[in-house]
Parts: sequence; C-alpha cells; structure tokens
Amino acid sequence: MTDKIEKMAQEKRARVRASLAKRRGKEGRFRFYGMGSIFLAFTFLVLLLGSIVSQGYTAFYTTEIRLTVDLSEENLGIEGKPLNDETLKYLGYRSVLADAIFDAMPDVTSRGDKRELFRFLSNGAEYDLRDRVAANPDLVGQEVEIWALAGDNVNQFNKGNIDGSLPESYRQFKDKHIGWFNQLKEDDRVRTVFNSRFFTNGDSRDAELAGIWGATVGSFYTLLVTLALSFPIGVAAAIYLEEFAPRNRITEIIEININNLAAVPSIVFGLLGLAVFLNFADLPRSAPVVGGLVLTLMTLPTIIISSRASIKAVPPSVRDAALGVGASKMQMVIHHVLPLAMPGMLTGTIIGMAQALGETAPLLMIGMVAFIVDIPSGPLDAATALPVQIYLWAENPEKGFVENTSGAIMVLLAFLALMNACAVILRKRLERRW
Repeated sequence: MTDKIEKMAQEKRARVRASLAKRRGKEGRFRFYGMGSIFLAFTFLVLLLGSIVSQGYTAFYTTEIRLTVDLSEENLGIEGKPLNDETLKYLGYRSVLADAIFDAMPDVTSRGDKRELFRFLSNGAEYDLRDRVAANPDLVGQEVEIWALAGDNVNQFNKGNIDGSLPESYRQFKDKHIGWFNQLKEDDRVRTVFNSRFFTNGDSRDAELAGIWGATVGSFYTLLVTLALSFPIGVAAAIYLEEFAPRNRITEIIEININNLAAVPSIVFGLLGLAVFLNFADLPRSAPVVGGLVLTLMTLPTIIISSRASIKAVPPSVRDAALGVGASKMQMVIHHVLPLAMPGMLTGTIIGMAQALGETAPLLMIGMVAFIVDIPSGPLDAATALPVQIYLWAENPEKGFVENTSGAIMVLLAFLALMNACAVILRKRLERRW
C-alpha cells in the first residue's frame, strides 16, 4: 500500500514538473514573440526615420555661385532716371547677372548654350541682387562680388541627388552642364552654405526658393485658435460632467457621444467645417481661424476625456475637507480640485494639440491647400499649414521638392517630439502621488 501511494505521488510530481515545463515553455515563447514584435516595430521605425533623414537633410543646405557683377548705370539702365527706392526695384538686374555668368564662362559662346548657362542661376538671385542694391544704393556704379543662388538642377547635382553616371537621356543635367559646373568648381566659384531660405521663405514654384515659414506661421495661428477654444471649453465640460451633472440617461448619452467622437475619422470634422463654417457661416476660406475651429471640434473629445480622468484622480478626501470647512461646491472645485487636476489636464491638452498639429485631412476639406506665397499676418489671412505644405510638395516630382518634403517632415516630427516631451516633463514635475 505504501509503495502504491509513493508511486502515485511520484507520478503526480512528474505530471506537475511536465506541466511546469510546458508552462515555462509557453511563457518563454510569449516573451520571445513580444520581444520580436518590439524589435520588428523598432526596426521599421528606424528604417522610416532613416529614409526621411537620408532624403531630407540636404534641404538644409544649398549651392551658391560666385560672380562679379558690374553695377554701372549703363548696365542697370539707370541713365536719366532718379535714384530712389521705386526706381531701384525695376532696374536690369537680370541682364547684369547674365553678363556676370557669361564673363565667368567665356568658352560658352552660342546663344542656346548661354541660355542654358543662365539657368545655372535661380530666379531668386535676381531678387537678392535687387534687395542688396536697394538696401545700399552706393553700390550703383561699382563692380561687386556676390554669391548668387544656384538653380535647382545645379543645386541637386552639387548635393549628389542627380547621378552623373546615368545615361544622359535619363537626366536633365546633361554632360555639357556637368562640364560647366566642374569648370566653375575648379575656378572656386561654387560653395555650399546653410539654406536659411528653407526656414524663412514661404512656398514657391522654385524648389530652391521654397520654405516652410509661411506654413509654420499658418500652423501657429491655427493651433492658437484651437488652444484658445478647446482648452476652456474642454475643461469646463469635464468639470460639469464630473462634479455637477446629474447621473441620468441624458448624461450617459452625452458621455457615450464624447467617447465616440474621439474615434471619428478626422475628415468627417473637415466635412462638418466645410458645411457649417464655410458654406453656412461664410467664414473666409483657407484661413487659420476656420482651421482652428475645425481642429477644436476634433480635439475637444481628447481634452474632455483626459480632463475627466484627472478630476477623478483627485482623492474624495480633498472634496470632503473643503466642504467641511464651509466652502461651496463651486469654491471646492475651483480652489481645490481644479489645481490638483490641472497637470493631467495640461498633459492631455498638449497631446491633443500635437495630434491637431499633424492633421491634414480636415484642413484639406476647408481649402487650406491653396498655393500661398505670402506669410500670413493674422488668423484671418489666407494660409496653409505645415502638414498640408508637406502634402503639396509630395505631389511634385522634382528632386528639389522631394528633399523639401522630407526636410519639412523632419521639422514637423521635431515639433511633435518637442510637444510630447513637454507633456511628459509637465506631468512628471506637477503630478502628485496620493
């Protein structure tokens, strides 16, 4: 009998050990699958960021060509004209630049070749020279050495984005152009400099002149309107629902709808903005104020949900203590609950604003997709936004706009990372543990 019991116990221990081994094997496989998933996701993220950076970092520098321009009155066509600001705007800067680059390359003699050589200069070179002379009229009558902005093909070839080893028929920058470029480089007439225009200019048809400043200002005004509306409305709605609203069927329906609105596709809010703010209210199309109103509707559910969660996290003892010393319910909420819940509210608001910063679809629906060169001076001026600017550039097949697209994506990702970092730091610094 004792042997039989001992045998049964041994069999039971064997079954338990086998079960434990099987369970540990399952846990090990699950851990492996989890680590593999994380590694795979991280690999795809690195590949994506690597692709963006490899194509976009060249947008942050540009090419210039050194020229000696003759700003004599004869070349500028200024004889007999008064030397004032109005006159200096409309002088022959184009012909002065053409003569300068022809003098730099005297071997180029045919009319067709000269026309192609002149395209080595960007249209912006003429405006730069005009602005320089307008700022310093004493330059008239002198020979001045300048660094003129190169055209897009020259710029892309200098950056290595045009492969000179490809057959000539596969590229716009022909063999003779490469020879001219090499000659200019041997004469120390080519340099690479930081592309400040990318950060200070608005949009342009010329890739080397296009910048993100106009879209950045448009995004700023759009987010300013969004923040000014969504934060107070969202916080007020959260306070009412958590502290004052009666628990009935109507309140339940409101809460369900708020949760559902957080999952509605953003383009639906764009359609709503198109129907209400543009067609019905007749607000200006492509204006940041309309974009801010649309993004306010989209951001409100996120702010309300996060604000309600922050209010719920405040211990009931804080409310009881405030009411116990004679505070009214409103005083209890304003002076005690709200300050303690504010860190979570601000964190949710920053995350919602970061989400709004990256939205494109609702802004496309309200017309913020227009080609706008001027920098907006207010929320009622026509403008575009940074994500929409990226969308517009992505549709252009020119190599200059390809690098501009990736460069703008890098800037947008930097803004998003900064906003999320601010949310994390704010939560860590201000949150209280109970």
